[in-house]
Amino acid sequence: MKNNLIIITLFVFCYSVVSGQDKDLTNWHFKDLKKDKFAGISLYKAYNELLADRKSKTVIVAIIDSGTDTTHEDLIGKIWTNKNEIPGNGIDDDHNGYIDDIHGWSFLGNKNGENILYENLEVTRVFKELKDKFEKIDTTKLPSNELKNFEQFKKVRIDFNKRYNKAKTDYDNFKVFSEYYTTATKNIEDALQKKDFTVNDIKTLLNSTDANLKSSAEYIIKLENNGFTKEQFNSYKRHVETQYKYRYNTNYNARKIVCDNPFNNNDSIYGNNNVMGPSCGHGTYVAGVVGANRNNNNNAYGIADDVELMILRVVPDGDERDKDVANAIKYAANNGARVINMSFGKDYSPQKKFVDEAIKYASNKGVLLIHAAGNEAENSDLKWHFPINKTDSNNIITNNWIEVGASSMYANKHLPAVFSNYGQKNVDIFAPGVSIYSIEPGNKFSSANGTSSACPVVTGIAALIMSYFPELTALEVKEIILNSSTKLGNKKVLLPSKDKSKKTKTKFKQLSCTGGVVNAYSAVKMAIDKTENKW
Repeated sequence: MKNNLIIITLFVFCYSVVSGQDKDLTNWHFKDLKKDKFAGISLYKAYNELLADRKSKTVIVAIIDSGTDTTHEDLIGKIWTNKNEIPGNGIDDDHNGYIDDIHGWSFLGNKNGENILYENLEVTRVFKELKDKFEKIDTTKLPSNELKNFEQFKKVRIDFNKRYNKAKTDYDNFKVFSEYYTTATKNIEDALQKKDFTVNDIKTLLNSTDANLKSSAEYIIKLENNGFTKEQFNSYKRHVETQYKYRYNTNYNARKIVCDNPFNNNDSIYGNNNVMGPSCGHGTYVAGVVGANRNNNNNAYGIADDVELMILRVVPDGDERDKDVANAIKYAANNGARVINMSFGKDYSPQKKFVDEAIKYASNKGVLLIHAAGNEAENSDLKWHFPINKTDSNNIITNNWIEVGASSMYANKHLPAVFSNYGQKNVDIFAPGVSIYSIEPGNKFSSANGTSSACPVVTGIAALIMSYFPELTALEVKEIILNSSTKLGNKKVLLPSKDKSKKTKTKFKQLSCTGGVVNAYSAVKMAIDKTENKW
């Protein structure tokens, strides 16, 4: 039982999300480094000193993600509406192939209203495809054109088996723990005659003459003292079951719901208009960071005050499909989005060419694409995370792309978030990504960590500049964001690492192209200078 307690305690540490905030830390990322001593983006300063007397023009921002709660009180008036489509008539009024695409589109469902929730990870899909191809043939007689694929299969097999074995071990350990935990909880509930109880309630059972009841009470108190709760039990249960039953299960096929061919990008008209989907927490949070209402009474303020959020659902609980990402990018470009937020990523991209072509397509339409670097604490120059703004031959696909790493609250050695990917070539800039306050489905609010948080911070600033200075091109906005960043390149910082014992130091400029943290005030000031002197 001791090992299971250790597993659960580790889970509490690694997977908890900040739901309550110290008042001084709420929206810390809007503060100014010099004035407030937080390594924020100086957003308050930008609005108060530079934008107070200026007018803006609405900018469409595409949120390609897990779906968004379009009914959230902080998104009222902020959701994009397709004015060329008549709601609910079952007709493709604008002839774009998508019926009733009022607020965007979901590429994870079908016309009958069924929607994908869980999916494999891409490593599972790639492993299964290559396994089916190579395990039943004589690989000693492969033609030369198949040798590369076979070598990939051997590498993927090692990677998959390592992950699967861990998922199975965690699942098996949890089943043992779950049996102890649920039995102990049931014993206490029966003794107290109630389901909701406190530690003080449990302590009244410590003197029980019933040995099983006394043992149950001691066990649950021990867990509670380690910070473990019923909510975390249910959360961890979902985590281990999702890993084992869906993400690494080669027999699970969610795509049969969609009824398309995921390997054929010409088959592009599929899905439905349910942009919320069965699980939209991540996308709702991201949308809130970009454009939550700045004028109501709660503290979840978006960065850009004049945006319409186009919702495109492609990210399930698992890895997104390249085809869906490509089609979402094209949809956004075709329907007026000026900037696209992509807070997702994965380790494999078997249909990468679909995405590469879509990136070029959007770029040619003047769209700025902004992508989260990822949370593996890895060097993206050495290990790619997809989608990536590089061709297979390592050439840049477009200049209209910003890759974002995550920074923390203070400009000291802990400036880069411990989890953030980095790379002097493949990561452009850092942005606040620790304890970022935003919205949750059902009119709720919370804080979270990740490059998924940092990415919409940059998207919000891009949209802010575009709305107040609409004459600027996507490339000009990108150059302003990068060139106006707070340069902290010479600061010695700890290299992001999942190993807490590692204390490798480096200069912050070694972690990105700019060696800077995004700054809204400086970006707006530079945009003013550029537009006033443009002609």
